[in-house]
Amino acid sequence: MIFAELRTQLVDATTALAEKSAVPEILSGIVDDVDRALREELEIFPVCHHSPASGLAMVRRLREKQPKVIYLELCEDMAPLLTELRNCRLPVALQSFASQLDGFPQEWGPLSVVAPITEASAEYQAIAYALDTPGVELVLVDRSTDHVFQWQPREDDAPAADGAEESDDADLHGDAVGIEIGDLRPRFAELEQHLLHHGKVRHWSEWWDQYVEQPLSGADYATYRQVMVLIGSLFRRLQPTDARRVKVDEDRERYMWTRMREHLARTGVDRADCLYVCGAFHAASRVPEFGTAEGTPDWHISPRTETKWLYGLIPSSHSAIEAQFGLASGSVSIAAATWQKAITRARLTPFQLEGQKGSRKRKAVAVAPAAGPEPVSDRLTGFLASPPALDGLDEEELLGWCVDIVRLARRNGYLASTADAIAVYETSILLAGMRNRARPTPYDFQDAAVTCIEKDVVPGRRDVRRLCEILLGGDRVGQVGYEALPPLARDVYDRLAPIGLDLTRSTVQRALLDLAGKPELGPASHLLWMLRYLLPDGAVRPIMGTRRLGEKSIQESWDLAIGKHQRYIIELGYEGVTVEQVVEQRLRRSVWAADATAARALSAVEDSILFLGSRRFTDELGARAVELLAAERTVDEAPEVLRRIRRLLAFYRTSEPTLPAWCESFVTAGYAHYCTLLPTAFVDDGTGVRQVAAMCGFLFTMEGLALSLGCDRAQLELAVRQSHPESPAKLALLWSAQHQLGLLPLADLRARCAELLANPLVVPSVPQYLSGFIQALDPAPKLTPFVVEVMSNAFAKLPDPVLLPWLPTLITTLRDQAAELVPLLVREAGRTFPGTLAAVDSFVPPWLAPPRAAATPSARADGPVEAFLAAHPATTDALAGALGLTAGWVAAGSGPAAGPLPLLDDYPETADALAALLAAPV
Repeated sequence: MIFAELRTQLVDATTALAEKSAVPEILSGIVDDVDRALREELEIFPVCHHSPASGLAMVRRLREKQPKVIYLELCEDMAPLLTELRNCRLPVALQSFASQLDGFPQEWGPLSVVAPITEASAEYQAIAYALDTPGVELVLVDRSTDHVFQWQPREDDAPAADGAEESDDADLHGDAVGIEIGDLRPRFAELEQHLLHHGKVRHWSEWWDQYVEQPLSGADYATYRQVMVLIGSLFRRLQPTDARRVKVDEDRERYMWTRMREHLARTGVDRADCLYVCGAFHAASRVPEFGTAEGTPDWHISPRTETKWLYGLIPSSHSAIEAQFGLASGSVSIAAATWQKAITRARLTPFQLEGQKGSRKRKAVAVAPAAGPEPVSDRLTGFLASPPALDGLDEEELLGWCVDIVRLARRNGYLASTADAIAVYETSILLAGMRNRARPTPYDFQDAAVTCIEKDVVPGRRDVRRLCEILLGGDRVGQVGYEALPPLARDVYDRLAPIGLDLTRSTVQRALLDLAGKPELGPASHLLWMLRYLLPDGAVRPIMGTRRLGEKSIQESWDLAIGKHQRYIIELGYEGVTVEQVVEQRLRRSVWAADATAARALSAVEDSILFLGSRRFTDELGARAVELLAAERTVDEAPEVLRRIRRLLAFYRTSEPTLPAWCESFVTAGYAHYCTLLPTAFVDDGTGVRQVAAMCGFLFTMEGLALSLGCDRAQLELAVRQSHPESPAKLALLWSAQHQLGLLPLADLRARCAELLANPLVVPSVPQYLSGFIQALDPAPKLTPFVVEVMSNAFAKLPDPVLLPWLPTLITTLRDQAAELVPLLVREAGRTFPGTLAAVDSFVPPWLAPPRAAATPSARADGPVEAFLAAHPATTDALAGALGLTAGWVAAGSGPAAGPLPLLDDYPETADALAALLAAPV
């Protein structure tokens, strides 16, 4: 056996330390796992995702072996996407998306799976080699995206596969399930904490860099391979008992080995010409289906569901990958910088797809293939027994870092100087020595910079740790090229081309649209408003200009960050071919959802008018709004319904000759619906005053239209008579409704309010009554002077010991329940009370002034009213004709009968009001 000597040494050592423990068995099993993986005829290449050491080993091995078939651990149905990588700037993520589910719980939707790819990853090197090398076949063997969710327990509220990430604004992957290609991290929390403590590091990324990346970056392939399988086996055997996760891992391994055996049997390719690239965790698999030897059992793969999966590429970033894999902030950027430095030092030419954007094409060096497979020998014993070869101090690199971080810190507001650069240099070396490192790593430098430069307060938006991340590589954000975009995304870019901006930039750009001077920009403006409706906040933000019913902007200003939010535009392409189709589908889906309401349907009608302009579709949404209103059993959204239907009726009355049929049906259905629910809403404690006021507002303001469409006013009167509220606000609202219907004269209403102010037991509740009266100003605006009168009487009659305690209650009640109606009350008070301080002393409120005697005809005939009417006879003649009066004009100056006396005598109140308007006494 190849590793017999190593097994004996490990078992003897652990037995001497702990005779009755499981450690000897675990270590012996780890050696067996390594031996089993190396004895497999199909060469297994273990990797850790986004590991520069794995990338370097992959480049070396591909140039030596030059395999003809590469089996890659990646969802098999993502294979068609790989050729589009050449049109993108890395990092990007392969994505599978499904919104119409079949075979999965509907509450899981939409389903999304992402697999990020970076240039430094071993997977990308294998993909680039296979796609650009003639005669090489790349086969994806991992479970399909459909099986990812098939294997999810149905009792979960939401799917969370291995590597499921948390939603974050900086995470370009969103809520998608992340597929971790080559995940290699301890799943046993105590083990990870033990490694971090004894390694004198802060987080896992730093431990991996010091104890795996650096030693393996210069190791030969055989050593790299054995060490990676050893680590994978260690983490596999030292993990908590999680039957579900273990089953998923083993099922993935069974799936991949079954697919590889099927391909070998179908093509007849020699296993010596193949390479299996998988995570080191899966390379140490112990399932019976492991291997390609004859007689290995196959595993039954269940068929996929009928869910229709859509595929595409979305931008990714270093921070998104760190969030997906749970890595420390900046670790992927540091790994990318380490990769660039390693390939330069090793004089390697990495593989790169032809036409790849965002990086310089390197000239490949021809390497002759290896003569044959090298015999497997024990490299682990020597590697584990000897200390790692430590690199010496690279003074030039460290000095450059120290100078650059001080320059960057000063640019961001820190009071840093040359002395700080020297301190960072010396502290970096000191920290590296304390951590048993001959050469300071980027993590040592980062800690030193924070120690020496960071102050109590961060002067800018970035702290020193973030500045170090920017210095060492930054958060690189990928981009999907135009050719790799779905049709909808390409259509968006084409239709926004007249704006003249580079929409591929990730910065925020300002677009100025002069729609009056350049009408050709109108379609682009319309598209921006639709994108504003579909995309999240920040992608498309209007600065100037509005889009409302009946309004049209002359000029618009926009802040566009389409390049930064490219992922969301790509995902719109999964929903339809054009933006208009996506808007229509979303509107239809919103009104037919299980929780749809009449208010939401009316909102959809407005959006349909604004964005689509399809009368047929708008009528369909309106008819659905009528159905939803008739089916509602609560009035929680009555204010929203009233606000939207008023706006829609005003729009149709000014833009079309007749109302649509659905509007008429909505008014009649709403009239009957709210009349039926009004008595219950008045007495229901769960129904607020605002909702009841909105119901009354609908009934009274829509009454004329409803009666013309066949509704019966007696239904409203009966509903009001059957209402018997007890709360003060609703009681005041009921009195207002009764007055509006003519059931309660103003004198009786004034008497009731006087009784309220005279009753000491009721005075504390007066703010609630006033709130109800103010809420009633919407359905009964003619009560505005009366409400001013009630409030004035309260302030005039109540003593200060009574008035002052409930004054804060009045203010808070009005602010919470009727804030939008208080300005109406203030305007009425401004018209009622004098405008100058001198007039206050002689001011007599209108409700306290004695009634004026009716003017005699002779007095009226000589006043300014007659002169004004005589100067404008056409208006008076039209009014007289409408009233059926045939009396003519009398010549001016012919005595007391001059002027339109019959009209003035029959309507003295109108004459008085007109005289007051002209500021002249009658």
